[in-house]
Amino acid sequence: MIPVLALHGPNLNLLGEREPQVYGRMTLAEINQRLVELGRELGLEVRHLQSNSEGALIEALQDARNWAKGVIFNPGGYTHTSIALRDAISAIGLPVVEVHLSNIHAREEFRRQSIIAPVCVGSIMGFGWRSYALGLRALAELLAS
Repeated sequence: MIPVLALHGPNLNLLGEREPQVYGRMTLAEINQRLVELGRELGLEVRHLQSNSEGALIEALQDARNWAKGVIFNPGGYTHTSIALRDAISAIGLPVVEVHLSNIHAREEFRRQSIIAPVCVGSIMGFGWRSYALGLRALAELLAS
């Protein structure tokens, strides 16, 4: 099994309750369970972490260098503001797939720019919880090639 990290940023702990018309009704625990199950099918060992703290997300990315082969990452609101997370992704030398539940390009103007995207191997968005599954599949194929 290839170890990978599913990393979730701020406010994603409120999935299922927070703006279900935008983010859906599935909870983060349900998404994580589906990722673990899909990971098994794909030969991946999925570990997951959520934090509302930018520093904790940076530490998780840095720590992943020591055990993971890749990351799927929903940086939440930090997508549009965090140069520090962008720098962490650049520094760790792991493939990172950016994922979003909603299509950030169809949202408010301030959400349409991703500071993170240029340092990721790809971005998947707009498919609800399936964005995570698609990101995990893409990462598995990338790691296998």
